[in-house]
Amino acid sequence: MDKRKPTKVVKIDPKNPDYNIIKEAALIIKQGGLVIYPTETCYGLAANALDPKAVKRVYEVKGRPYNKPLSIAVSDLEMAKRYAYFTPEAEKLVKELLPGPLTIALPKKPEIPDIVNPDRIAIRIPNNLIAILLIKEAGIPITATSANKTGDPPPYNINDAINSLVGSVDFVIDAGQLPKVQPSTIVDFTEKPYPLITRVGPIPPSKILKILNIPREKWNKHIRQN
Repeated sequence: MDKRKPTKVVKIDPKNPDYNIIKEAALIIKQGGLVIYPTETCYGLAANALDPKAVKRVYEVKGRPYNKPLSIAVSDLEMAKRYAYFTPEAEKLVKELLPGPLTIALPKKPEIPDIVNPDRIAIRIPNNLIAILLIKEAGIPITATSANKTGDPPPYNINDAINSLVGSVDFVIDAGQLPKVQPSTIVDFTEKPYPLITRVGPIPPSKILKILNIPREKWNKHIRQN
């Protein structure tokens, strides 16, 4: 995509989205473009996660260091299994808590470029109708990072996202003001003690550890203290 073209901003009804808008945004993503889209936490920045050039643009427009890997968003468990090696515990967590504000880190499959993450992959299934329709229409995983410059606060309205990334994206889906929800809880199934909660978010660690049948006396070991 030619990032010198003016950014197209299109309003959408979050409860009854116009599918023509979804199709246009998905095509732009498949062609290597960048799209701002709503999630259940904040506005995100979507690129084709299988296209190293598109992913490089995400790092560039955000000013994000390359040593800070990106997450991906998928539409369902079936899609997630194409790009990560699942354990029974990880699959159980997905079935119980996703779609929702949870990110699960797993060993990645070769289809995911190293620029996204060189040794693992963090996966989300957003609890947002527009995000899910966008991923399904694109048929590929998209980047799941907030639509802002690194260091800026997460954007919950489209003006904040556009102002942070001014002139850097190709298409913007404006779903109005989003509720202010903290970033997703992250559970890493590649670190010890397995699994390790590396970021506490909307889903409390106690709920996750109960689902995984981890004894209460061991909970503290499975939560990274920041």
